[in-house]
Amino acid sequence: MPEKKECFGQIQIADEVVAVIAATAAMEIEGVLNASSASGNALVEFFGKKSQTKGVKVDSDGGELTLEVDIVVLFGTKIQLAATQVQKKVKTAVETMTGLPVAMVNVNVCGIVKEKQPKGQKVEIEED
Repeated sequence: MPEKKECFGQIQIADEVVAVIAATAAMEIEGVLNASSASGNALVEFFGKKSQTKGVKVDSDGGELTLEVDIVVLFGTKIQLAATQVQKKVKTAVETMTGLPVAMVNVNVCGIVKEKQPKGQKVEIEED
C-alpha cells in the first residue's frame, strides 16, 4: 500500500531569498572579496536587504534554478579555481537550504582588487 503524504499547503521561496543564500555562499570562498553590481562600478556593501542580492540573478524557469553570480576577486587568486569553487558552494548551499534543484551556476568575474583595504576605505575595481 503506498504511503500517504500529508499535505499542509504550498511552500514558496522567493527568488530574493535564493539570491541571498547564493551571495552569502560565494563570499565564503577564499579570494572572493564581494559580489558586485553587474556594471562593476563599486563593491557592494554586504549589509542591508537590497545590497545582499546585488550581483546575483535567479531564474526559476521550469522548476530548476539557474543562477548568475557576479564576483570580484583578490589579485593573485587563481580565478578559474575560485570561480569553480563558487559554483560548487552556491549550488550546494541553495539545494541544501531550499530543496530546489539547481541546473547551473554561471559565474561572472567583474573585477579584480589589487589588495585588501582596511575597513571603511573604498576599493577601486580594475575593469577590462
